[in-house]
Amino acid sequence: MTFPPPRVTNGGGYHHNVRTHPVKRLLRAALLGSFGLVAAFYAAALTELIALRWIDPPTTTVQAQRRIEAWISHRPYRKRYGFVPLSRISLDLQHAVVSAEDDRFYDHHGIDWREVQQVIDQDLEEGRLGRGGSTITQQLVKNLFLTTHRSLVRKGVEFTLAPAAERLLSKRRILELYLNVIEWGPGIYGAEAAARSWYGVPAARLDREQAARLAALIPSPLRRKPARMTSYSEQILRRMAQTGW
Repeated sequence: MTFPPPRVTNGGGYHHNVRTHPVKRLLRAALLGSFGLVAAFYAAALTELIALRWIDPPTTTVQAQRRIEAWISHRPYRKRYGFVPLSRISLDLQHAVVSAEDDRFYDHHGIDWREVQQVIDQDLEEGRLGRGGSTITQQLVKNLFLTTHRSLVRKGVEFTLAPAAERLLSKRRILELYLNVIEWGPGIYGAEAAARSWYGVPAARLDREQAARLAALIPSPLRRKPARMTSYSEQILRRMAQTGW
């Protein structure tokens, strides 16, 4: 004959099964551990954003991701990355990137809610999740702390850290960091490495057309090449002209 597990009565007369205690403890420990990891991540991210006021990042999470991917797939990998001040990056490239990626960069505070609404409306109309509509600040957060893999978690982190980045860093510094850490081709990170790799000149000497072609690479830097970006680069040049750049 089998007997039911013992039932314990607490002071209030409530009966509960002793066998559930280990499960509850495990769940509680898992939840506390998860909250602890999230809190530690945000604390580390905010600390790094403060430090980035004065310190140039030696690497990023996306750069580490690419190295690991190459190692797993047994592909050769050579990293080209050199940080230069914004004053040594062509104004044409600065304007081309803002025109292509975030034309309201100087107006929003990390999230372009107008663009978000347009993306939501388009996704609802098409019945699927489409383009991300990320601002330059959100893309910087992704490069610094996350990976290129799309997920709702990644988007949530971008939405929470981008406004913090805007509070802790100036627009000029955000743009400087962004132009220096993003991908411009396989193993190519930053405007200086991109200018030298694709055109054999420093970033300061990029002309208007070269700048537009490089800006056109950003949405898909591992697949696109500047020479093939004629149509999109012409759109970017038109946007620049409309803005007065």
